[in-house]
Amino acid sequence: MRRIVFLICVAVLINSSSFSQRKLTVDASKSIATVQPTMWGVFFEDINFAADGGLYAELVKNRSFEFPMPMMGWKMNRDKYERGAIVITNKMNGDVNSKFATVTLHNAEARPDDSVGRGNLSLSNEGFRGMGFHSGKQYDFSIIAKSSYSASVTLKIQLVNSTGKVIGSTVIDKFTNMWKNYAASITTTDSAQKGKLNIVFEGEGAIDIDVVSLFPHDTWKGRSGGLRNDIAQMIADLKPGFIRFPGGCIVEGRDIMNRYQWKTTVGKVNERQLIMNRWNVEFRHRPAPDYYQSFGLGFYEYFQFAEDCGAEPLPILNCGMACQFNSGEVVAMEELKPYIDDALDLIEFANGSIQTPWGKLRSDMGHPEPFNLKMIGVGNEQWEPQYFERYKVFEKVILAKYPDIKLVSGTGPSPDGTYFDYAWKELKKLQPAFVDEHYYKPPSWFYNNINRYDKYDRNGAKIFAGEYAAHIKGNPADGEGMNVWESALAEAAFMTGLERNADLVQMASYAPLLAHTDAWQWRPDLIWFDNLKVMATPNYFVQKMFSNNKGTDVVSITENGNPVAADSLYSSAVVDKQTNMLIIKMVNSSPLAQTVELNLQGLKLTKVNAILHQIATADLSAFNKLSELDKLKPEEKAFPVKTSKFNQSLPSYSFTVLKIPLKDK
Repeated sequence: MRRIVFLICVAVLINSSSFSQRKLTVDASKSIATVQPTMWGVFFEDINFAADGGLYAELVKNRSFEFPMPMMGWKMNRDKYERGAIVITNKMNGDVNSKFATVTLHNAEARPDDSVGRGNLSLSNEGFRGMGFHSGKQYDFSIIAKSSYSASVTLKIQLVNSTGKVIGSTVIDKFTNMWKNYAASITTTDSAQKGKLNIVFEGEGAIDIDVVSLFPHDTWKGRSGGLRNDIAQMIADLKPGFIRFPGGCIVEGRDIMNRYQWKTTVGKVNERQLIMNRWNVEFRHRPAPDYYQSFGLGFYEYFQFAEDCGAEPLPILNCGMACQFNSGEVVAMEELKPYIDDALDLIEFANGSIQTPWGKLRSDMGHPEPFNLKMIGVGNEQWEPQYFERYKVFEKVILAKYPDIKLVSGTGPSPDGTYFDYAWKELKKLQPAFVDEHYYKPPSWFYNNINRYDKYDRNGAKIFAGEYAAHIKGNPADGEGMNVWESALAEAAFMTGLERNADLVQMASYAPLLAHTDAWQWRPDLIWFDNLKVMATPNYFVQKMFSNNKGTDVVSITENGNPVAADSLYSSAVVDKQTNMLIIKMVNSSPLAQTVELNLQGLKLTKVNAILHQIATADLSAFNKLSELDKLKPEEKAFPVKTSKFNQSLPSYSFTVLKIPLKDK
């Protein structure tokens, strides 16, 4: 009997709590802070096969045979009636692209059951965990080749599916004894998730081949040899205020020699110097021995992509330090000049006139107008005295020549602790425009830190929340399985605190951005993809709901005179003066539904319906998968707001954005 009474009491409490009403007041009569156009951006790092095999649309792995194991990604197929061979030649002349393949065809022996048929020799390339082909789409093949005078060689180019069935082909012949580029297009007859490229060699003699390339014809902005359209579009749909590139730990390298050097990533694509990606050997439980950087996606392409997205470019440069989690190497202070020169030359590359050496290179690459670079990061995630000793030199030299450039420094890998405290002590003596803080923490940390910036010093550097993601416990089998609603909801709540403090926090970005489902090293990640599809996580939708509704001015939203940032309800509000819209963001992290009374002050409403965007699920462990696209996504509906005081229902575990049209004053 006692158990029955207890359950009845619990039911009554739950029922009454689900309809309890909280009163929120929005005062739009004055702006608390200006929301910078850079407020919500994206952080790109070449991790999880985000560049080669991801955003960069090249389908051929090791296209120039430049990997340390030059046949990695390639397989020679030869039956017993073919006496030919494939040899990798290294010119050893110091060129960045010094290797090529020599294919020799003897083809002297006929099959015993077919007097006409000859032996067969071919090369196949596996791509990046396979090649994705869409049915009825055009793919652009190219190769640099030369043959001997006496050779008579024909190449059959085949796109095949996982069973070996040819789903598209073409022929290239009439080679000369001079290196020359040959190109052809192939239209597929079927789709393939894990296809391959076959090059079948027919004839007699020898042919040298290099830079074997295959791109989808349909690339971002229609640029030949460009970006994968669906991934680029999903990033662009975030309407990012900035794009930070190229990382991340990738900037540092495992050691100094393996660091990212922007000058080797510009100029002609075929002349860019391949290096091992540091994530190749970073995690023993996720080995990636074939992870290299071709730099087909280099600094020029990053600047171009940022421009295409209407985002500010934010390049991060090595400061003379390798990753402190790996080798911890540093460049001697007296040897730091080349690193500083790299920073100065990058500014010239981005902004200089075409009469300058680096400005001319930018122009020669197709962009005579400057990219209008405004900010640059010095180092990624370094800490302790050796970093600040080097940062000071960068700061002095860069600001002396380019006083309008905003410098980004950082507090290391953690949002608190000894390194963090020391960093802030030093940074208060310096002149960075932004201080980069990183947070990879459990969801509980994000809820506990919603008011983190309420009492930060407003007289120093602005805050760049450069890398954040809520990490749940466990090791789910699905790659996408850590991008659960629990993590996204916690991030949404935390972001209301960032938005309320937009006078201080002027840039923020989730990290990492991209991950291949078959080739990831780190998770969670904002966007997952395979060879054919791309998928938005719940975390992506949260980011999009903020970035697509950032407004221009923060306005007050309070409960009993205090910020709405406690007891499972978190909120922020902005006015967008460009669209004349009040935008209210509300997070209900409770397992119970809540009804809030909204009292709107200092504004005039129109008779036009408001718009509600809402994402909610009672299952905190829910996540989207490539096999179940958009299982969890925002719903949109219109509703009337006829008075300045009205009730709004917030489902359990929900994030809601209200967009209310206003009259001109």
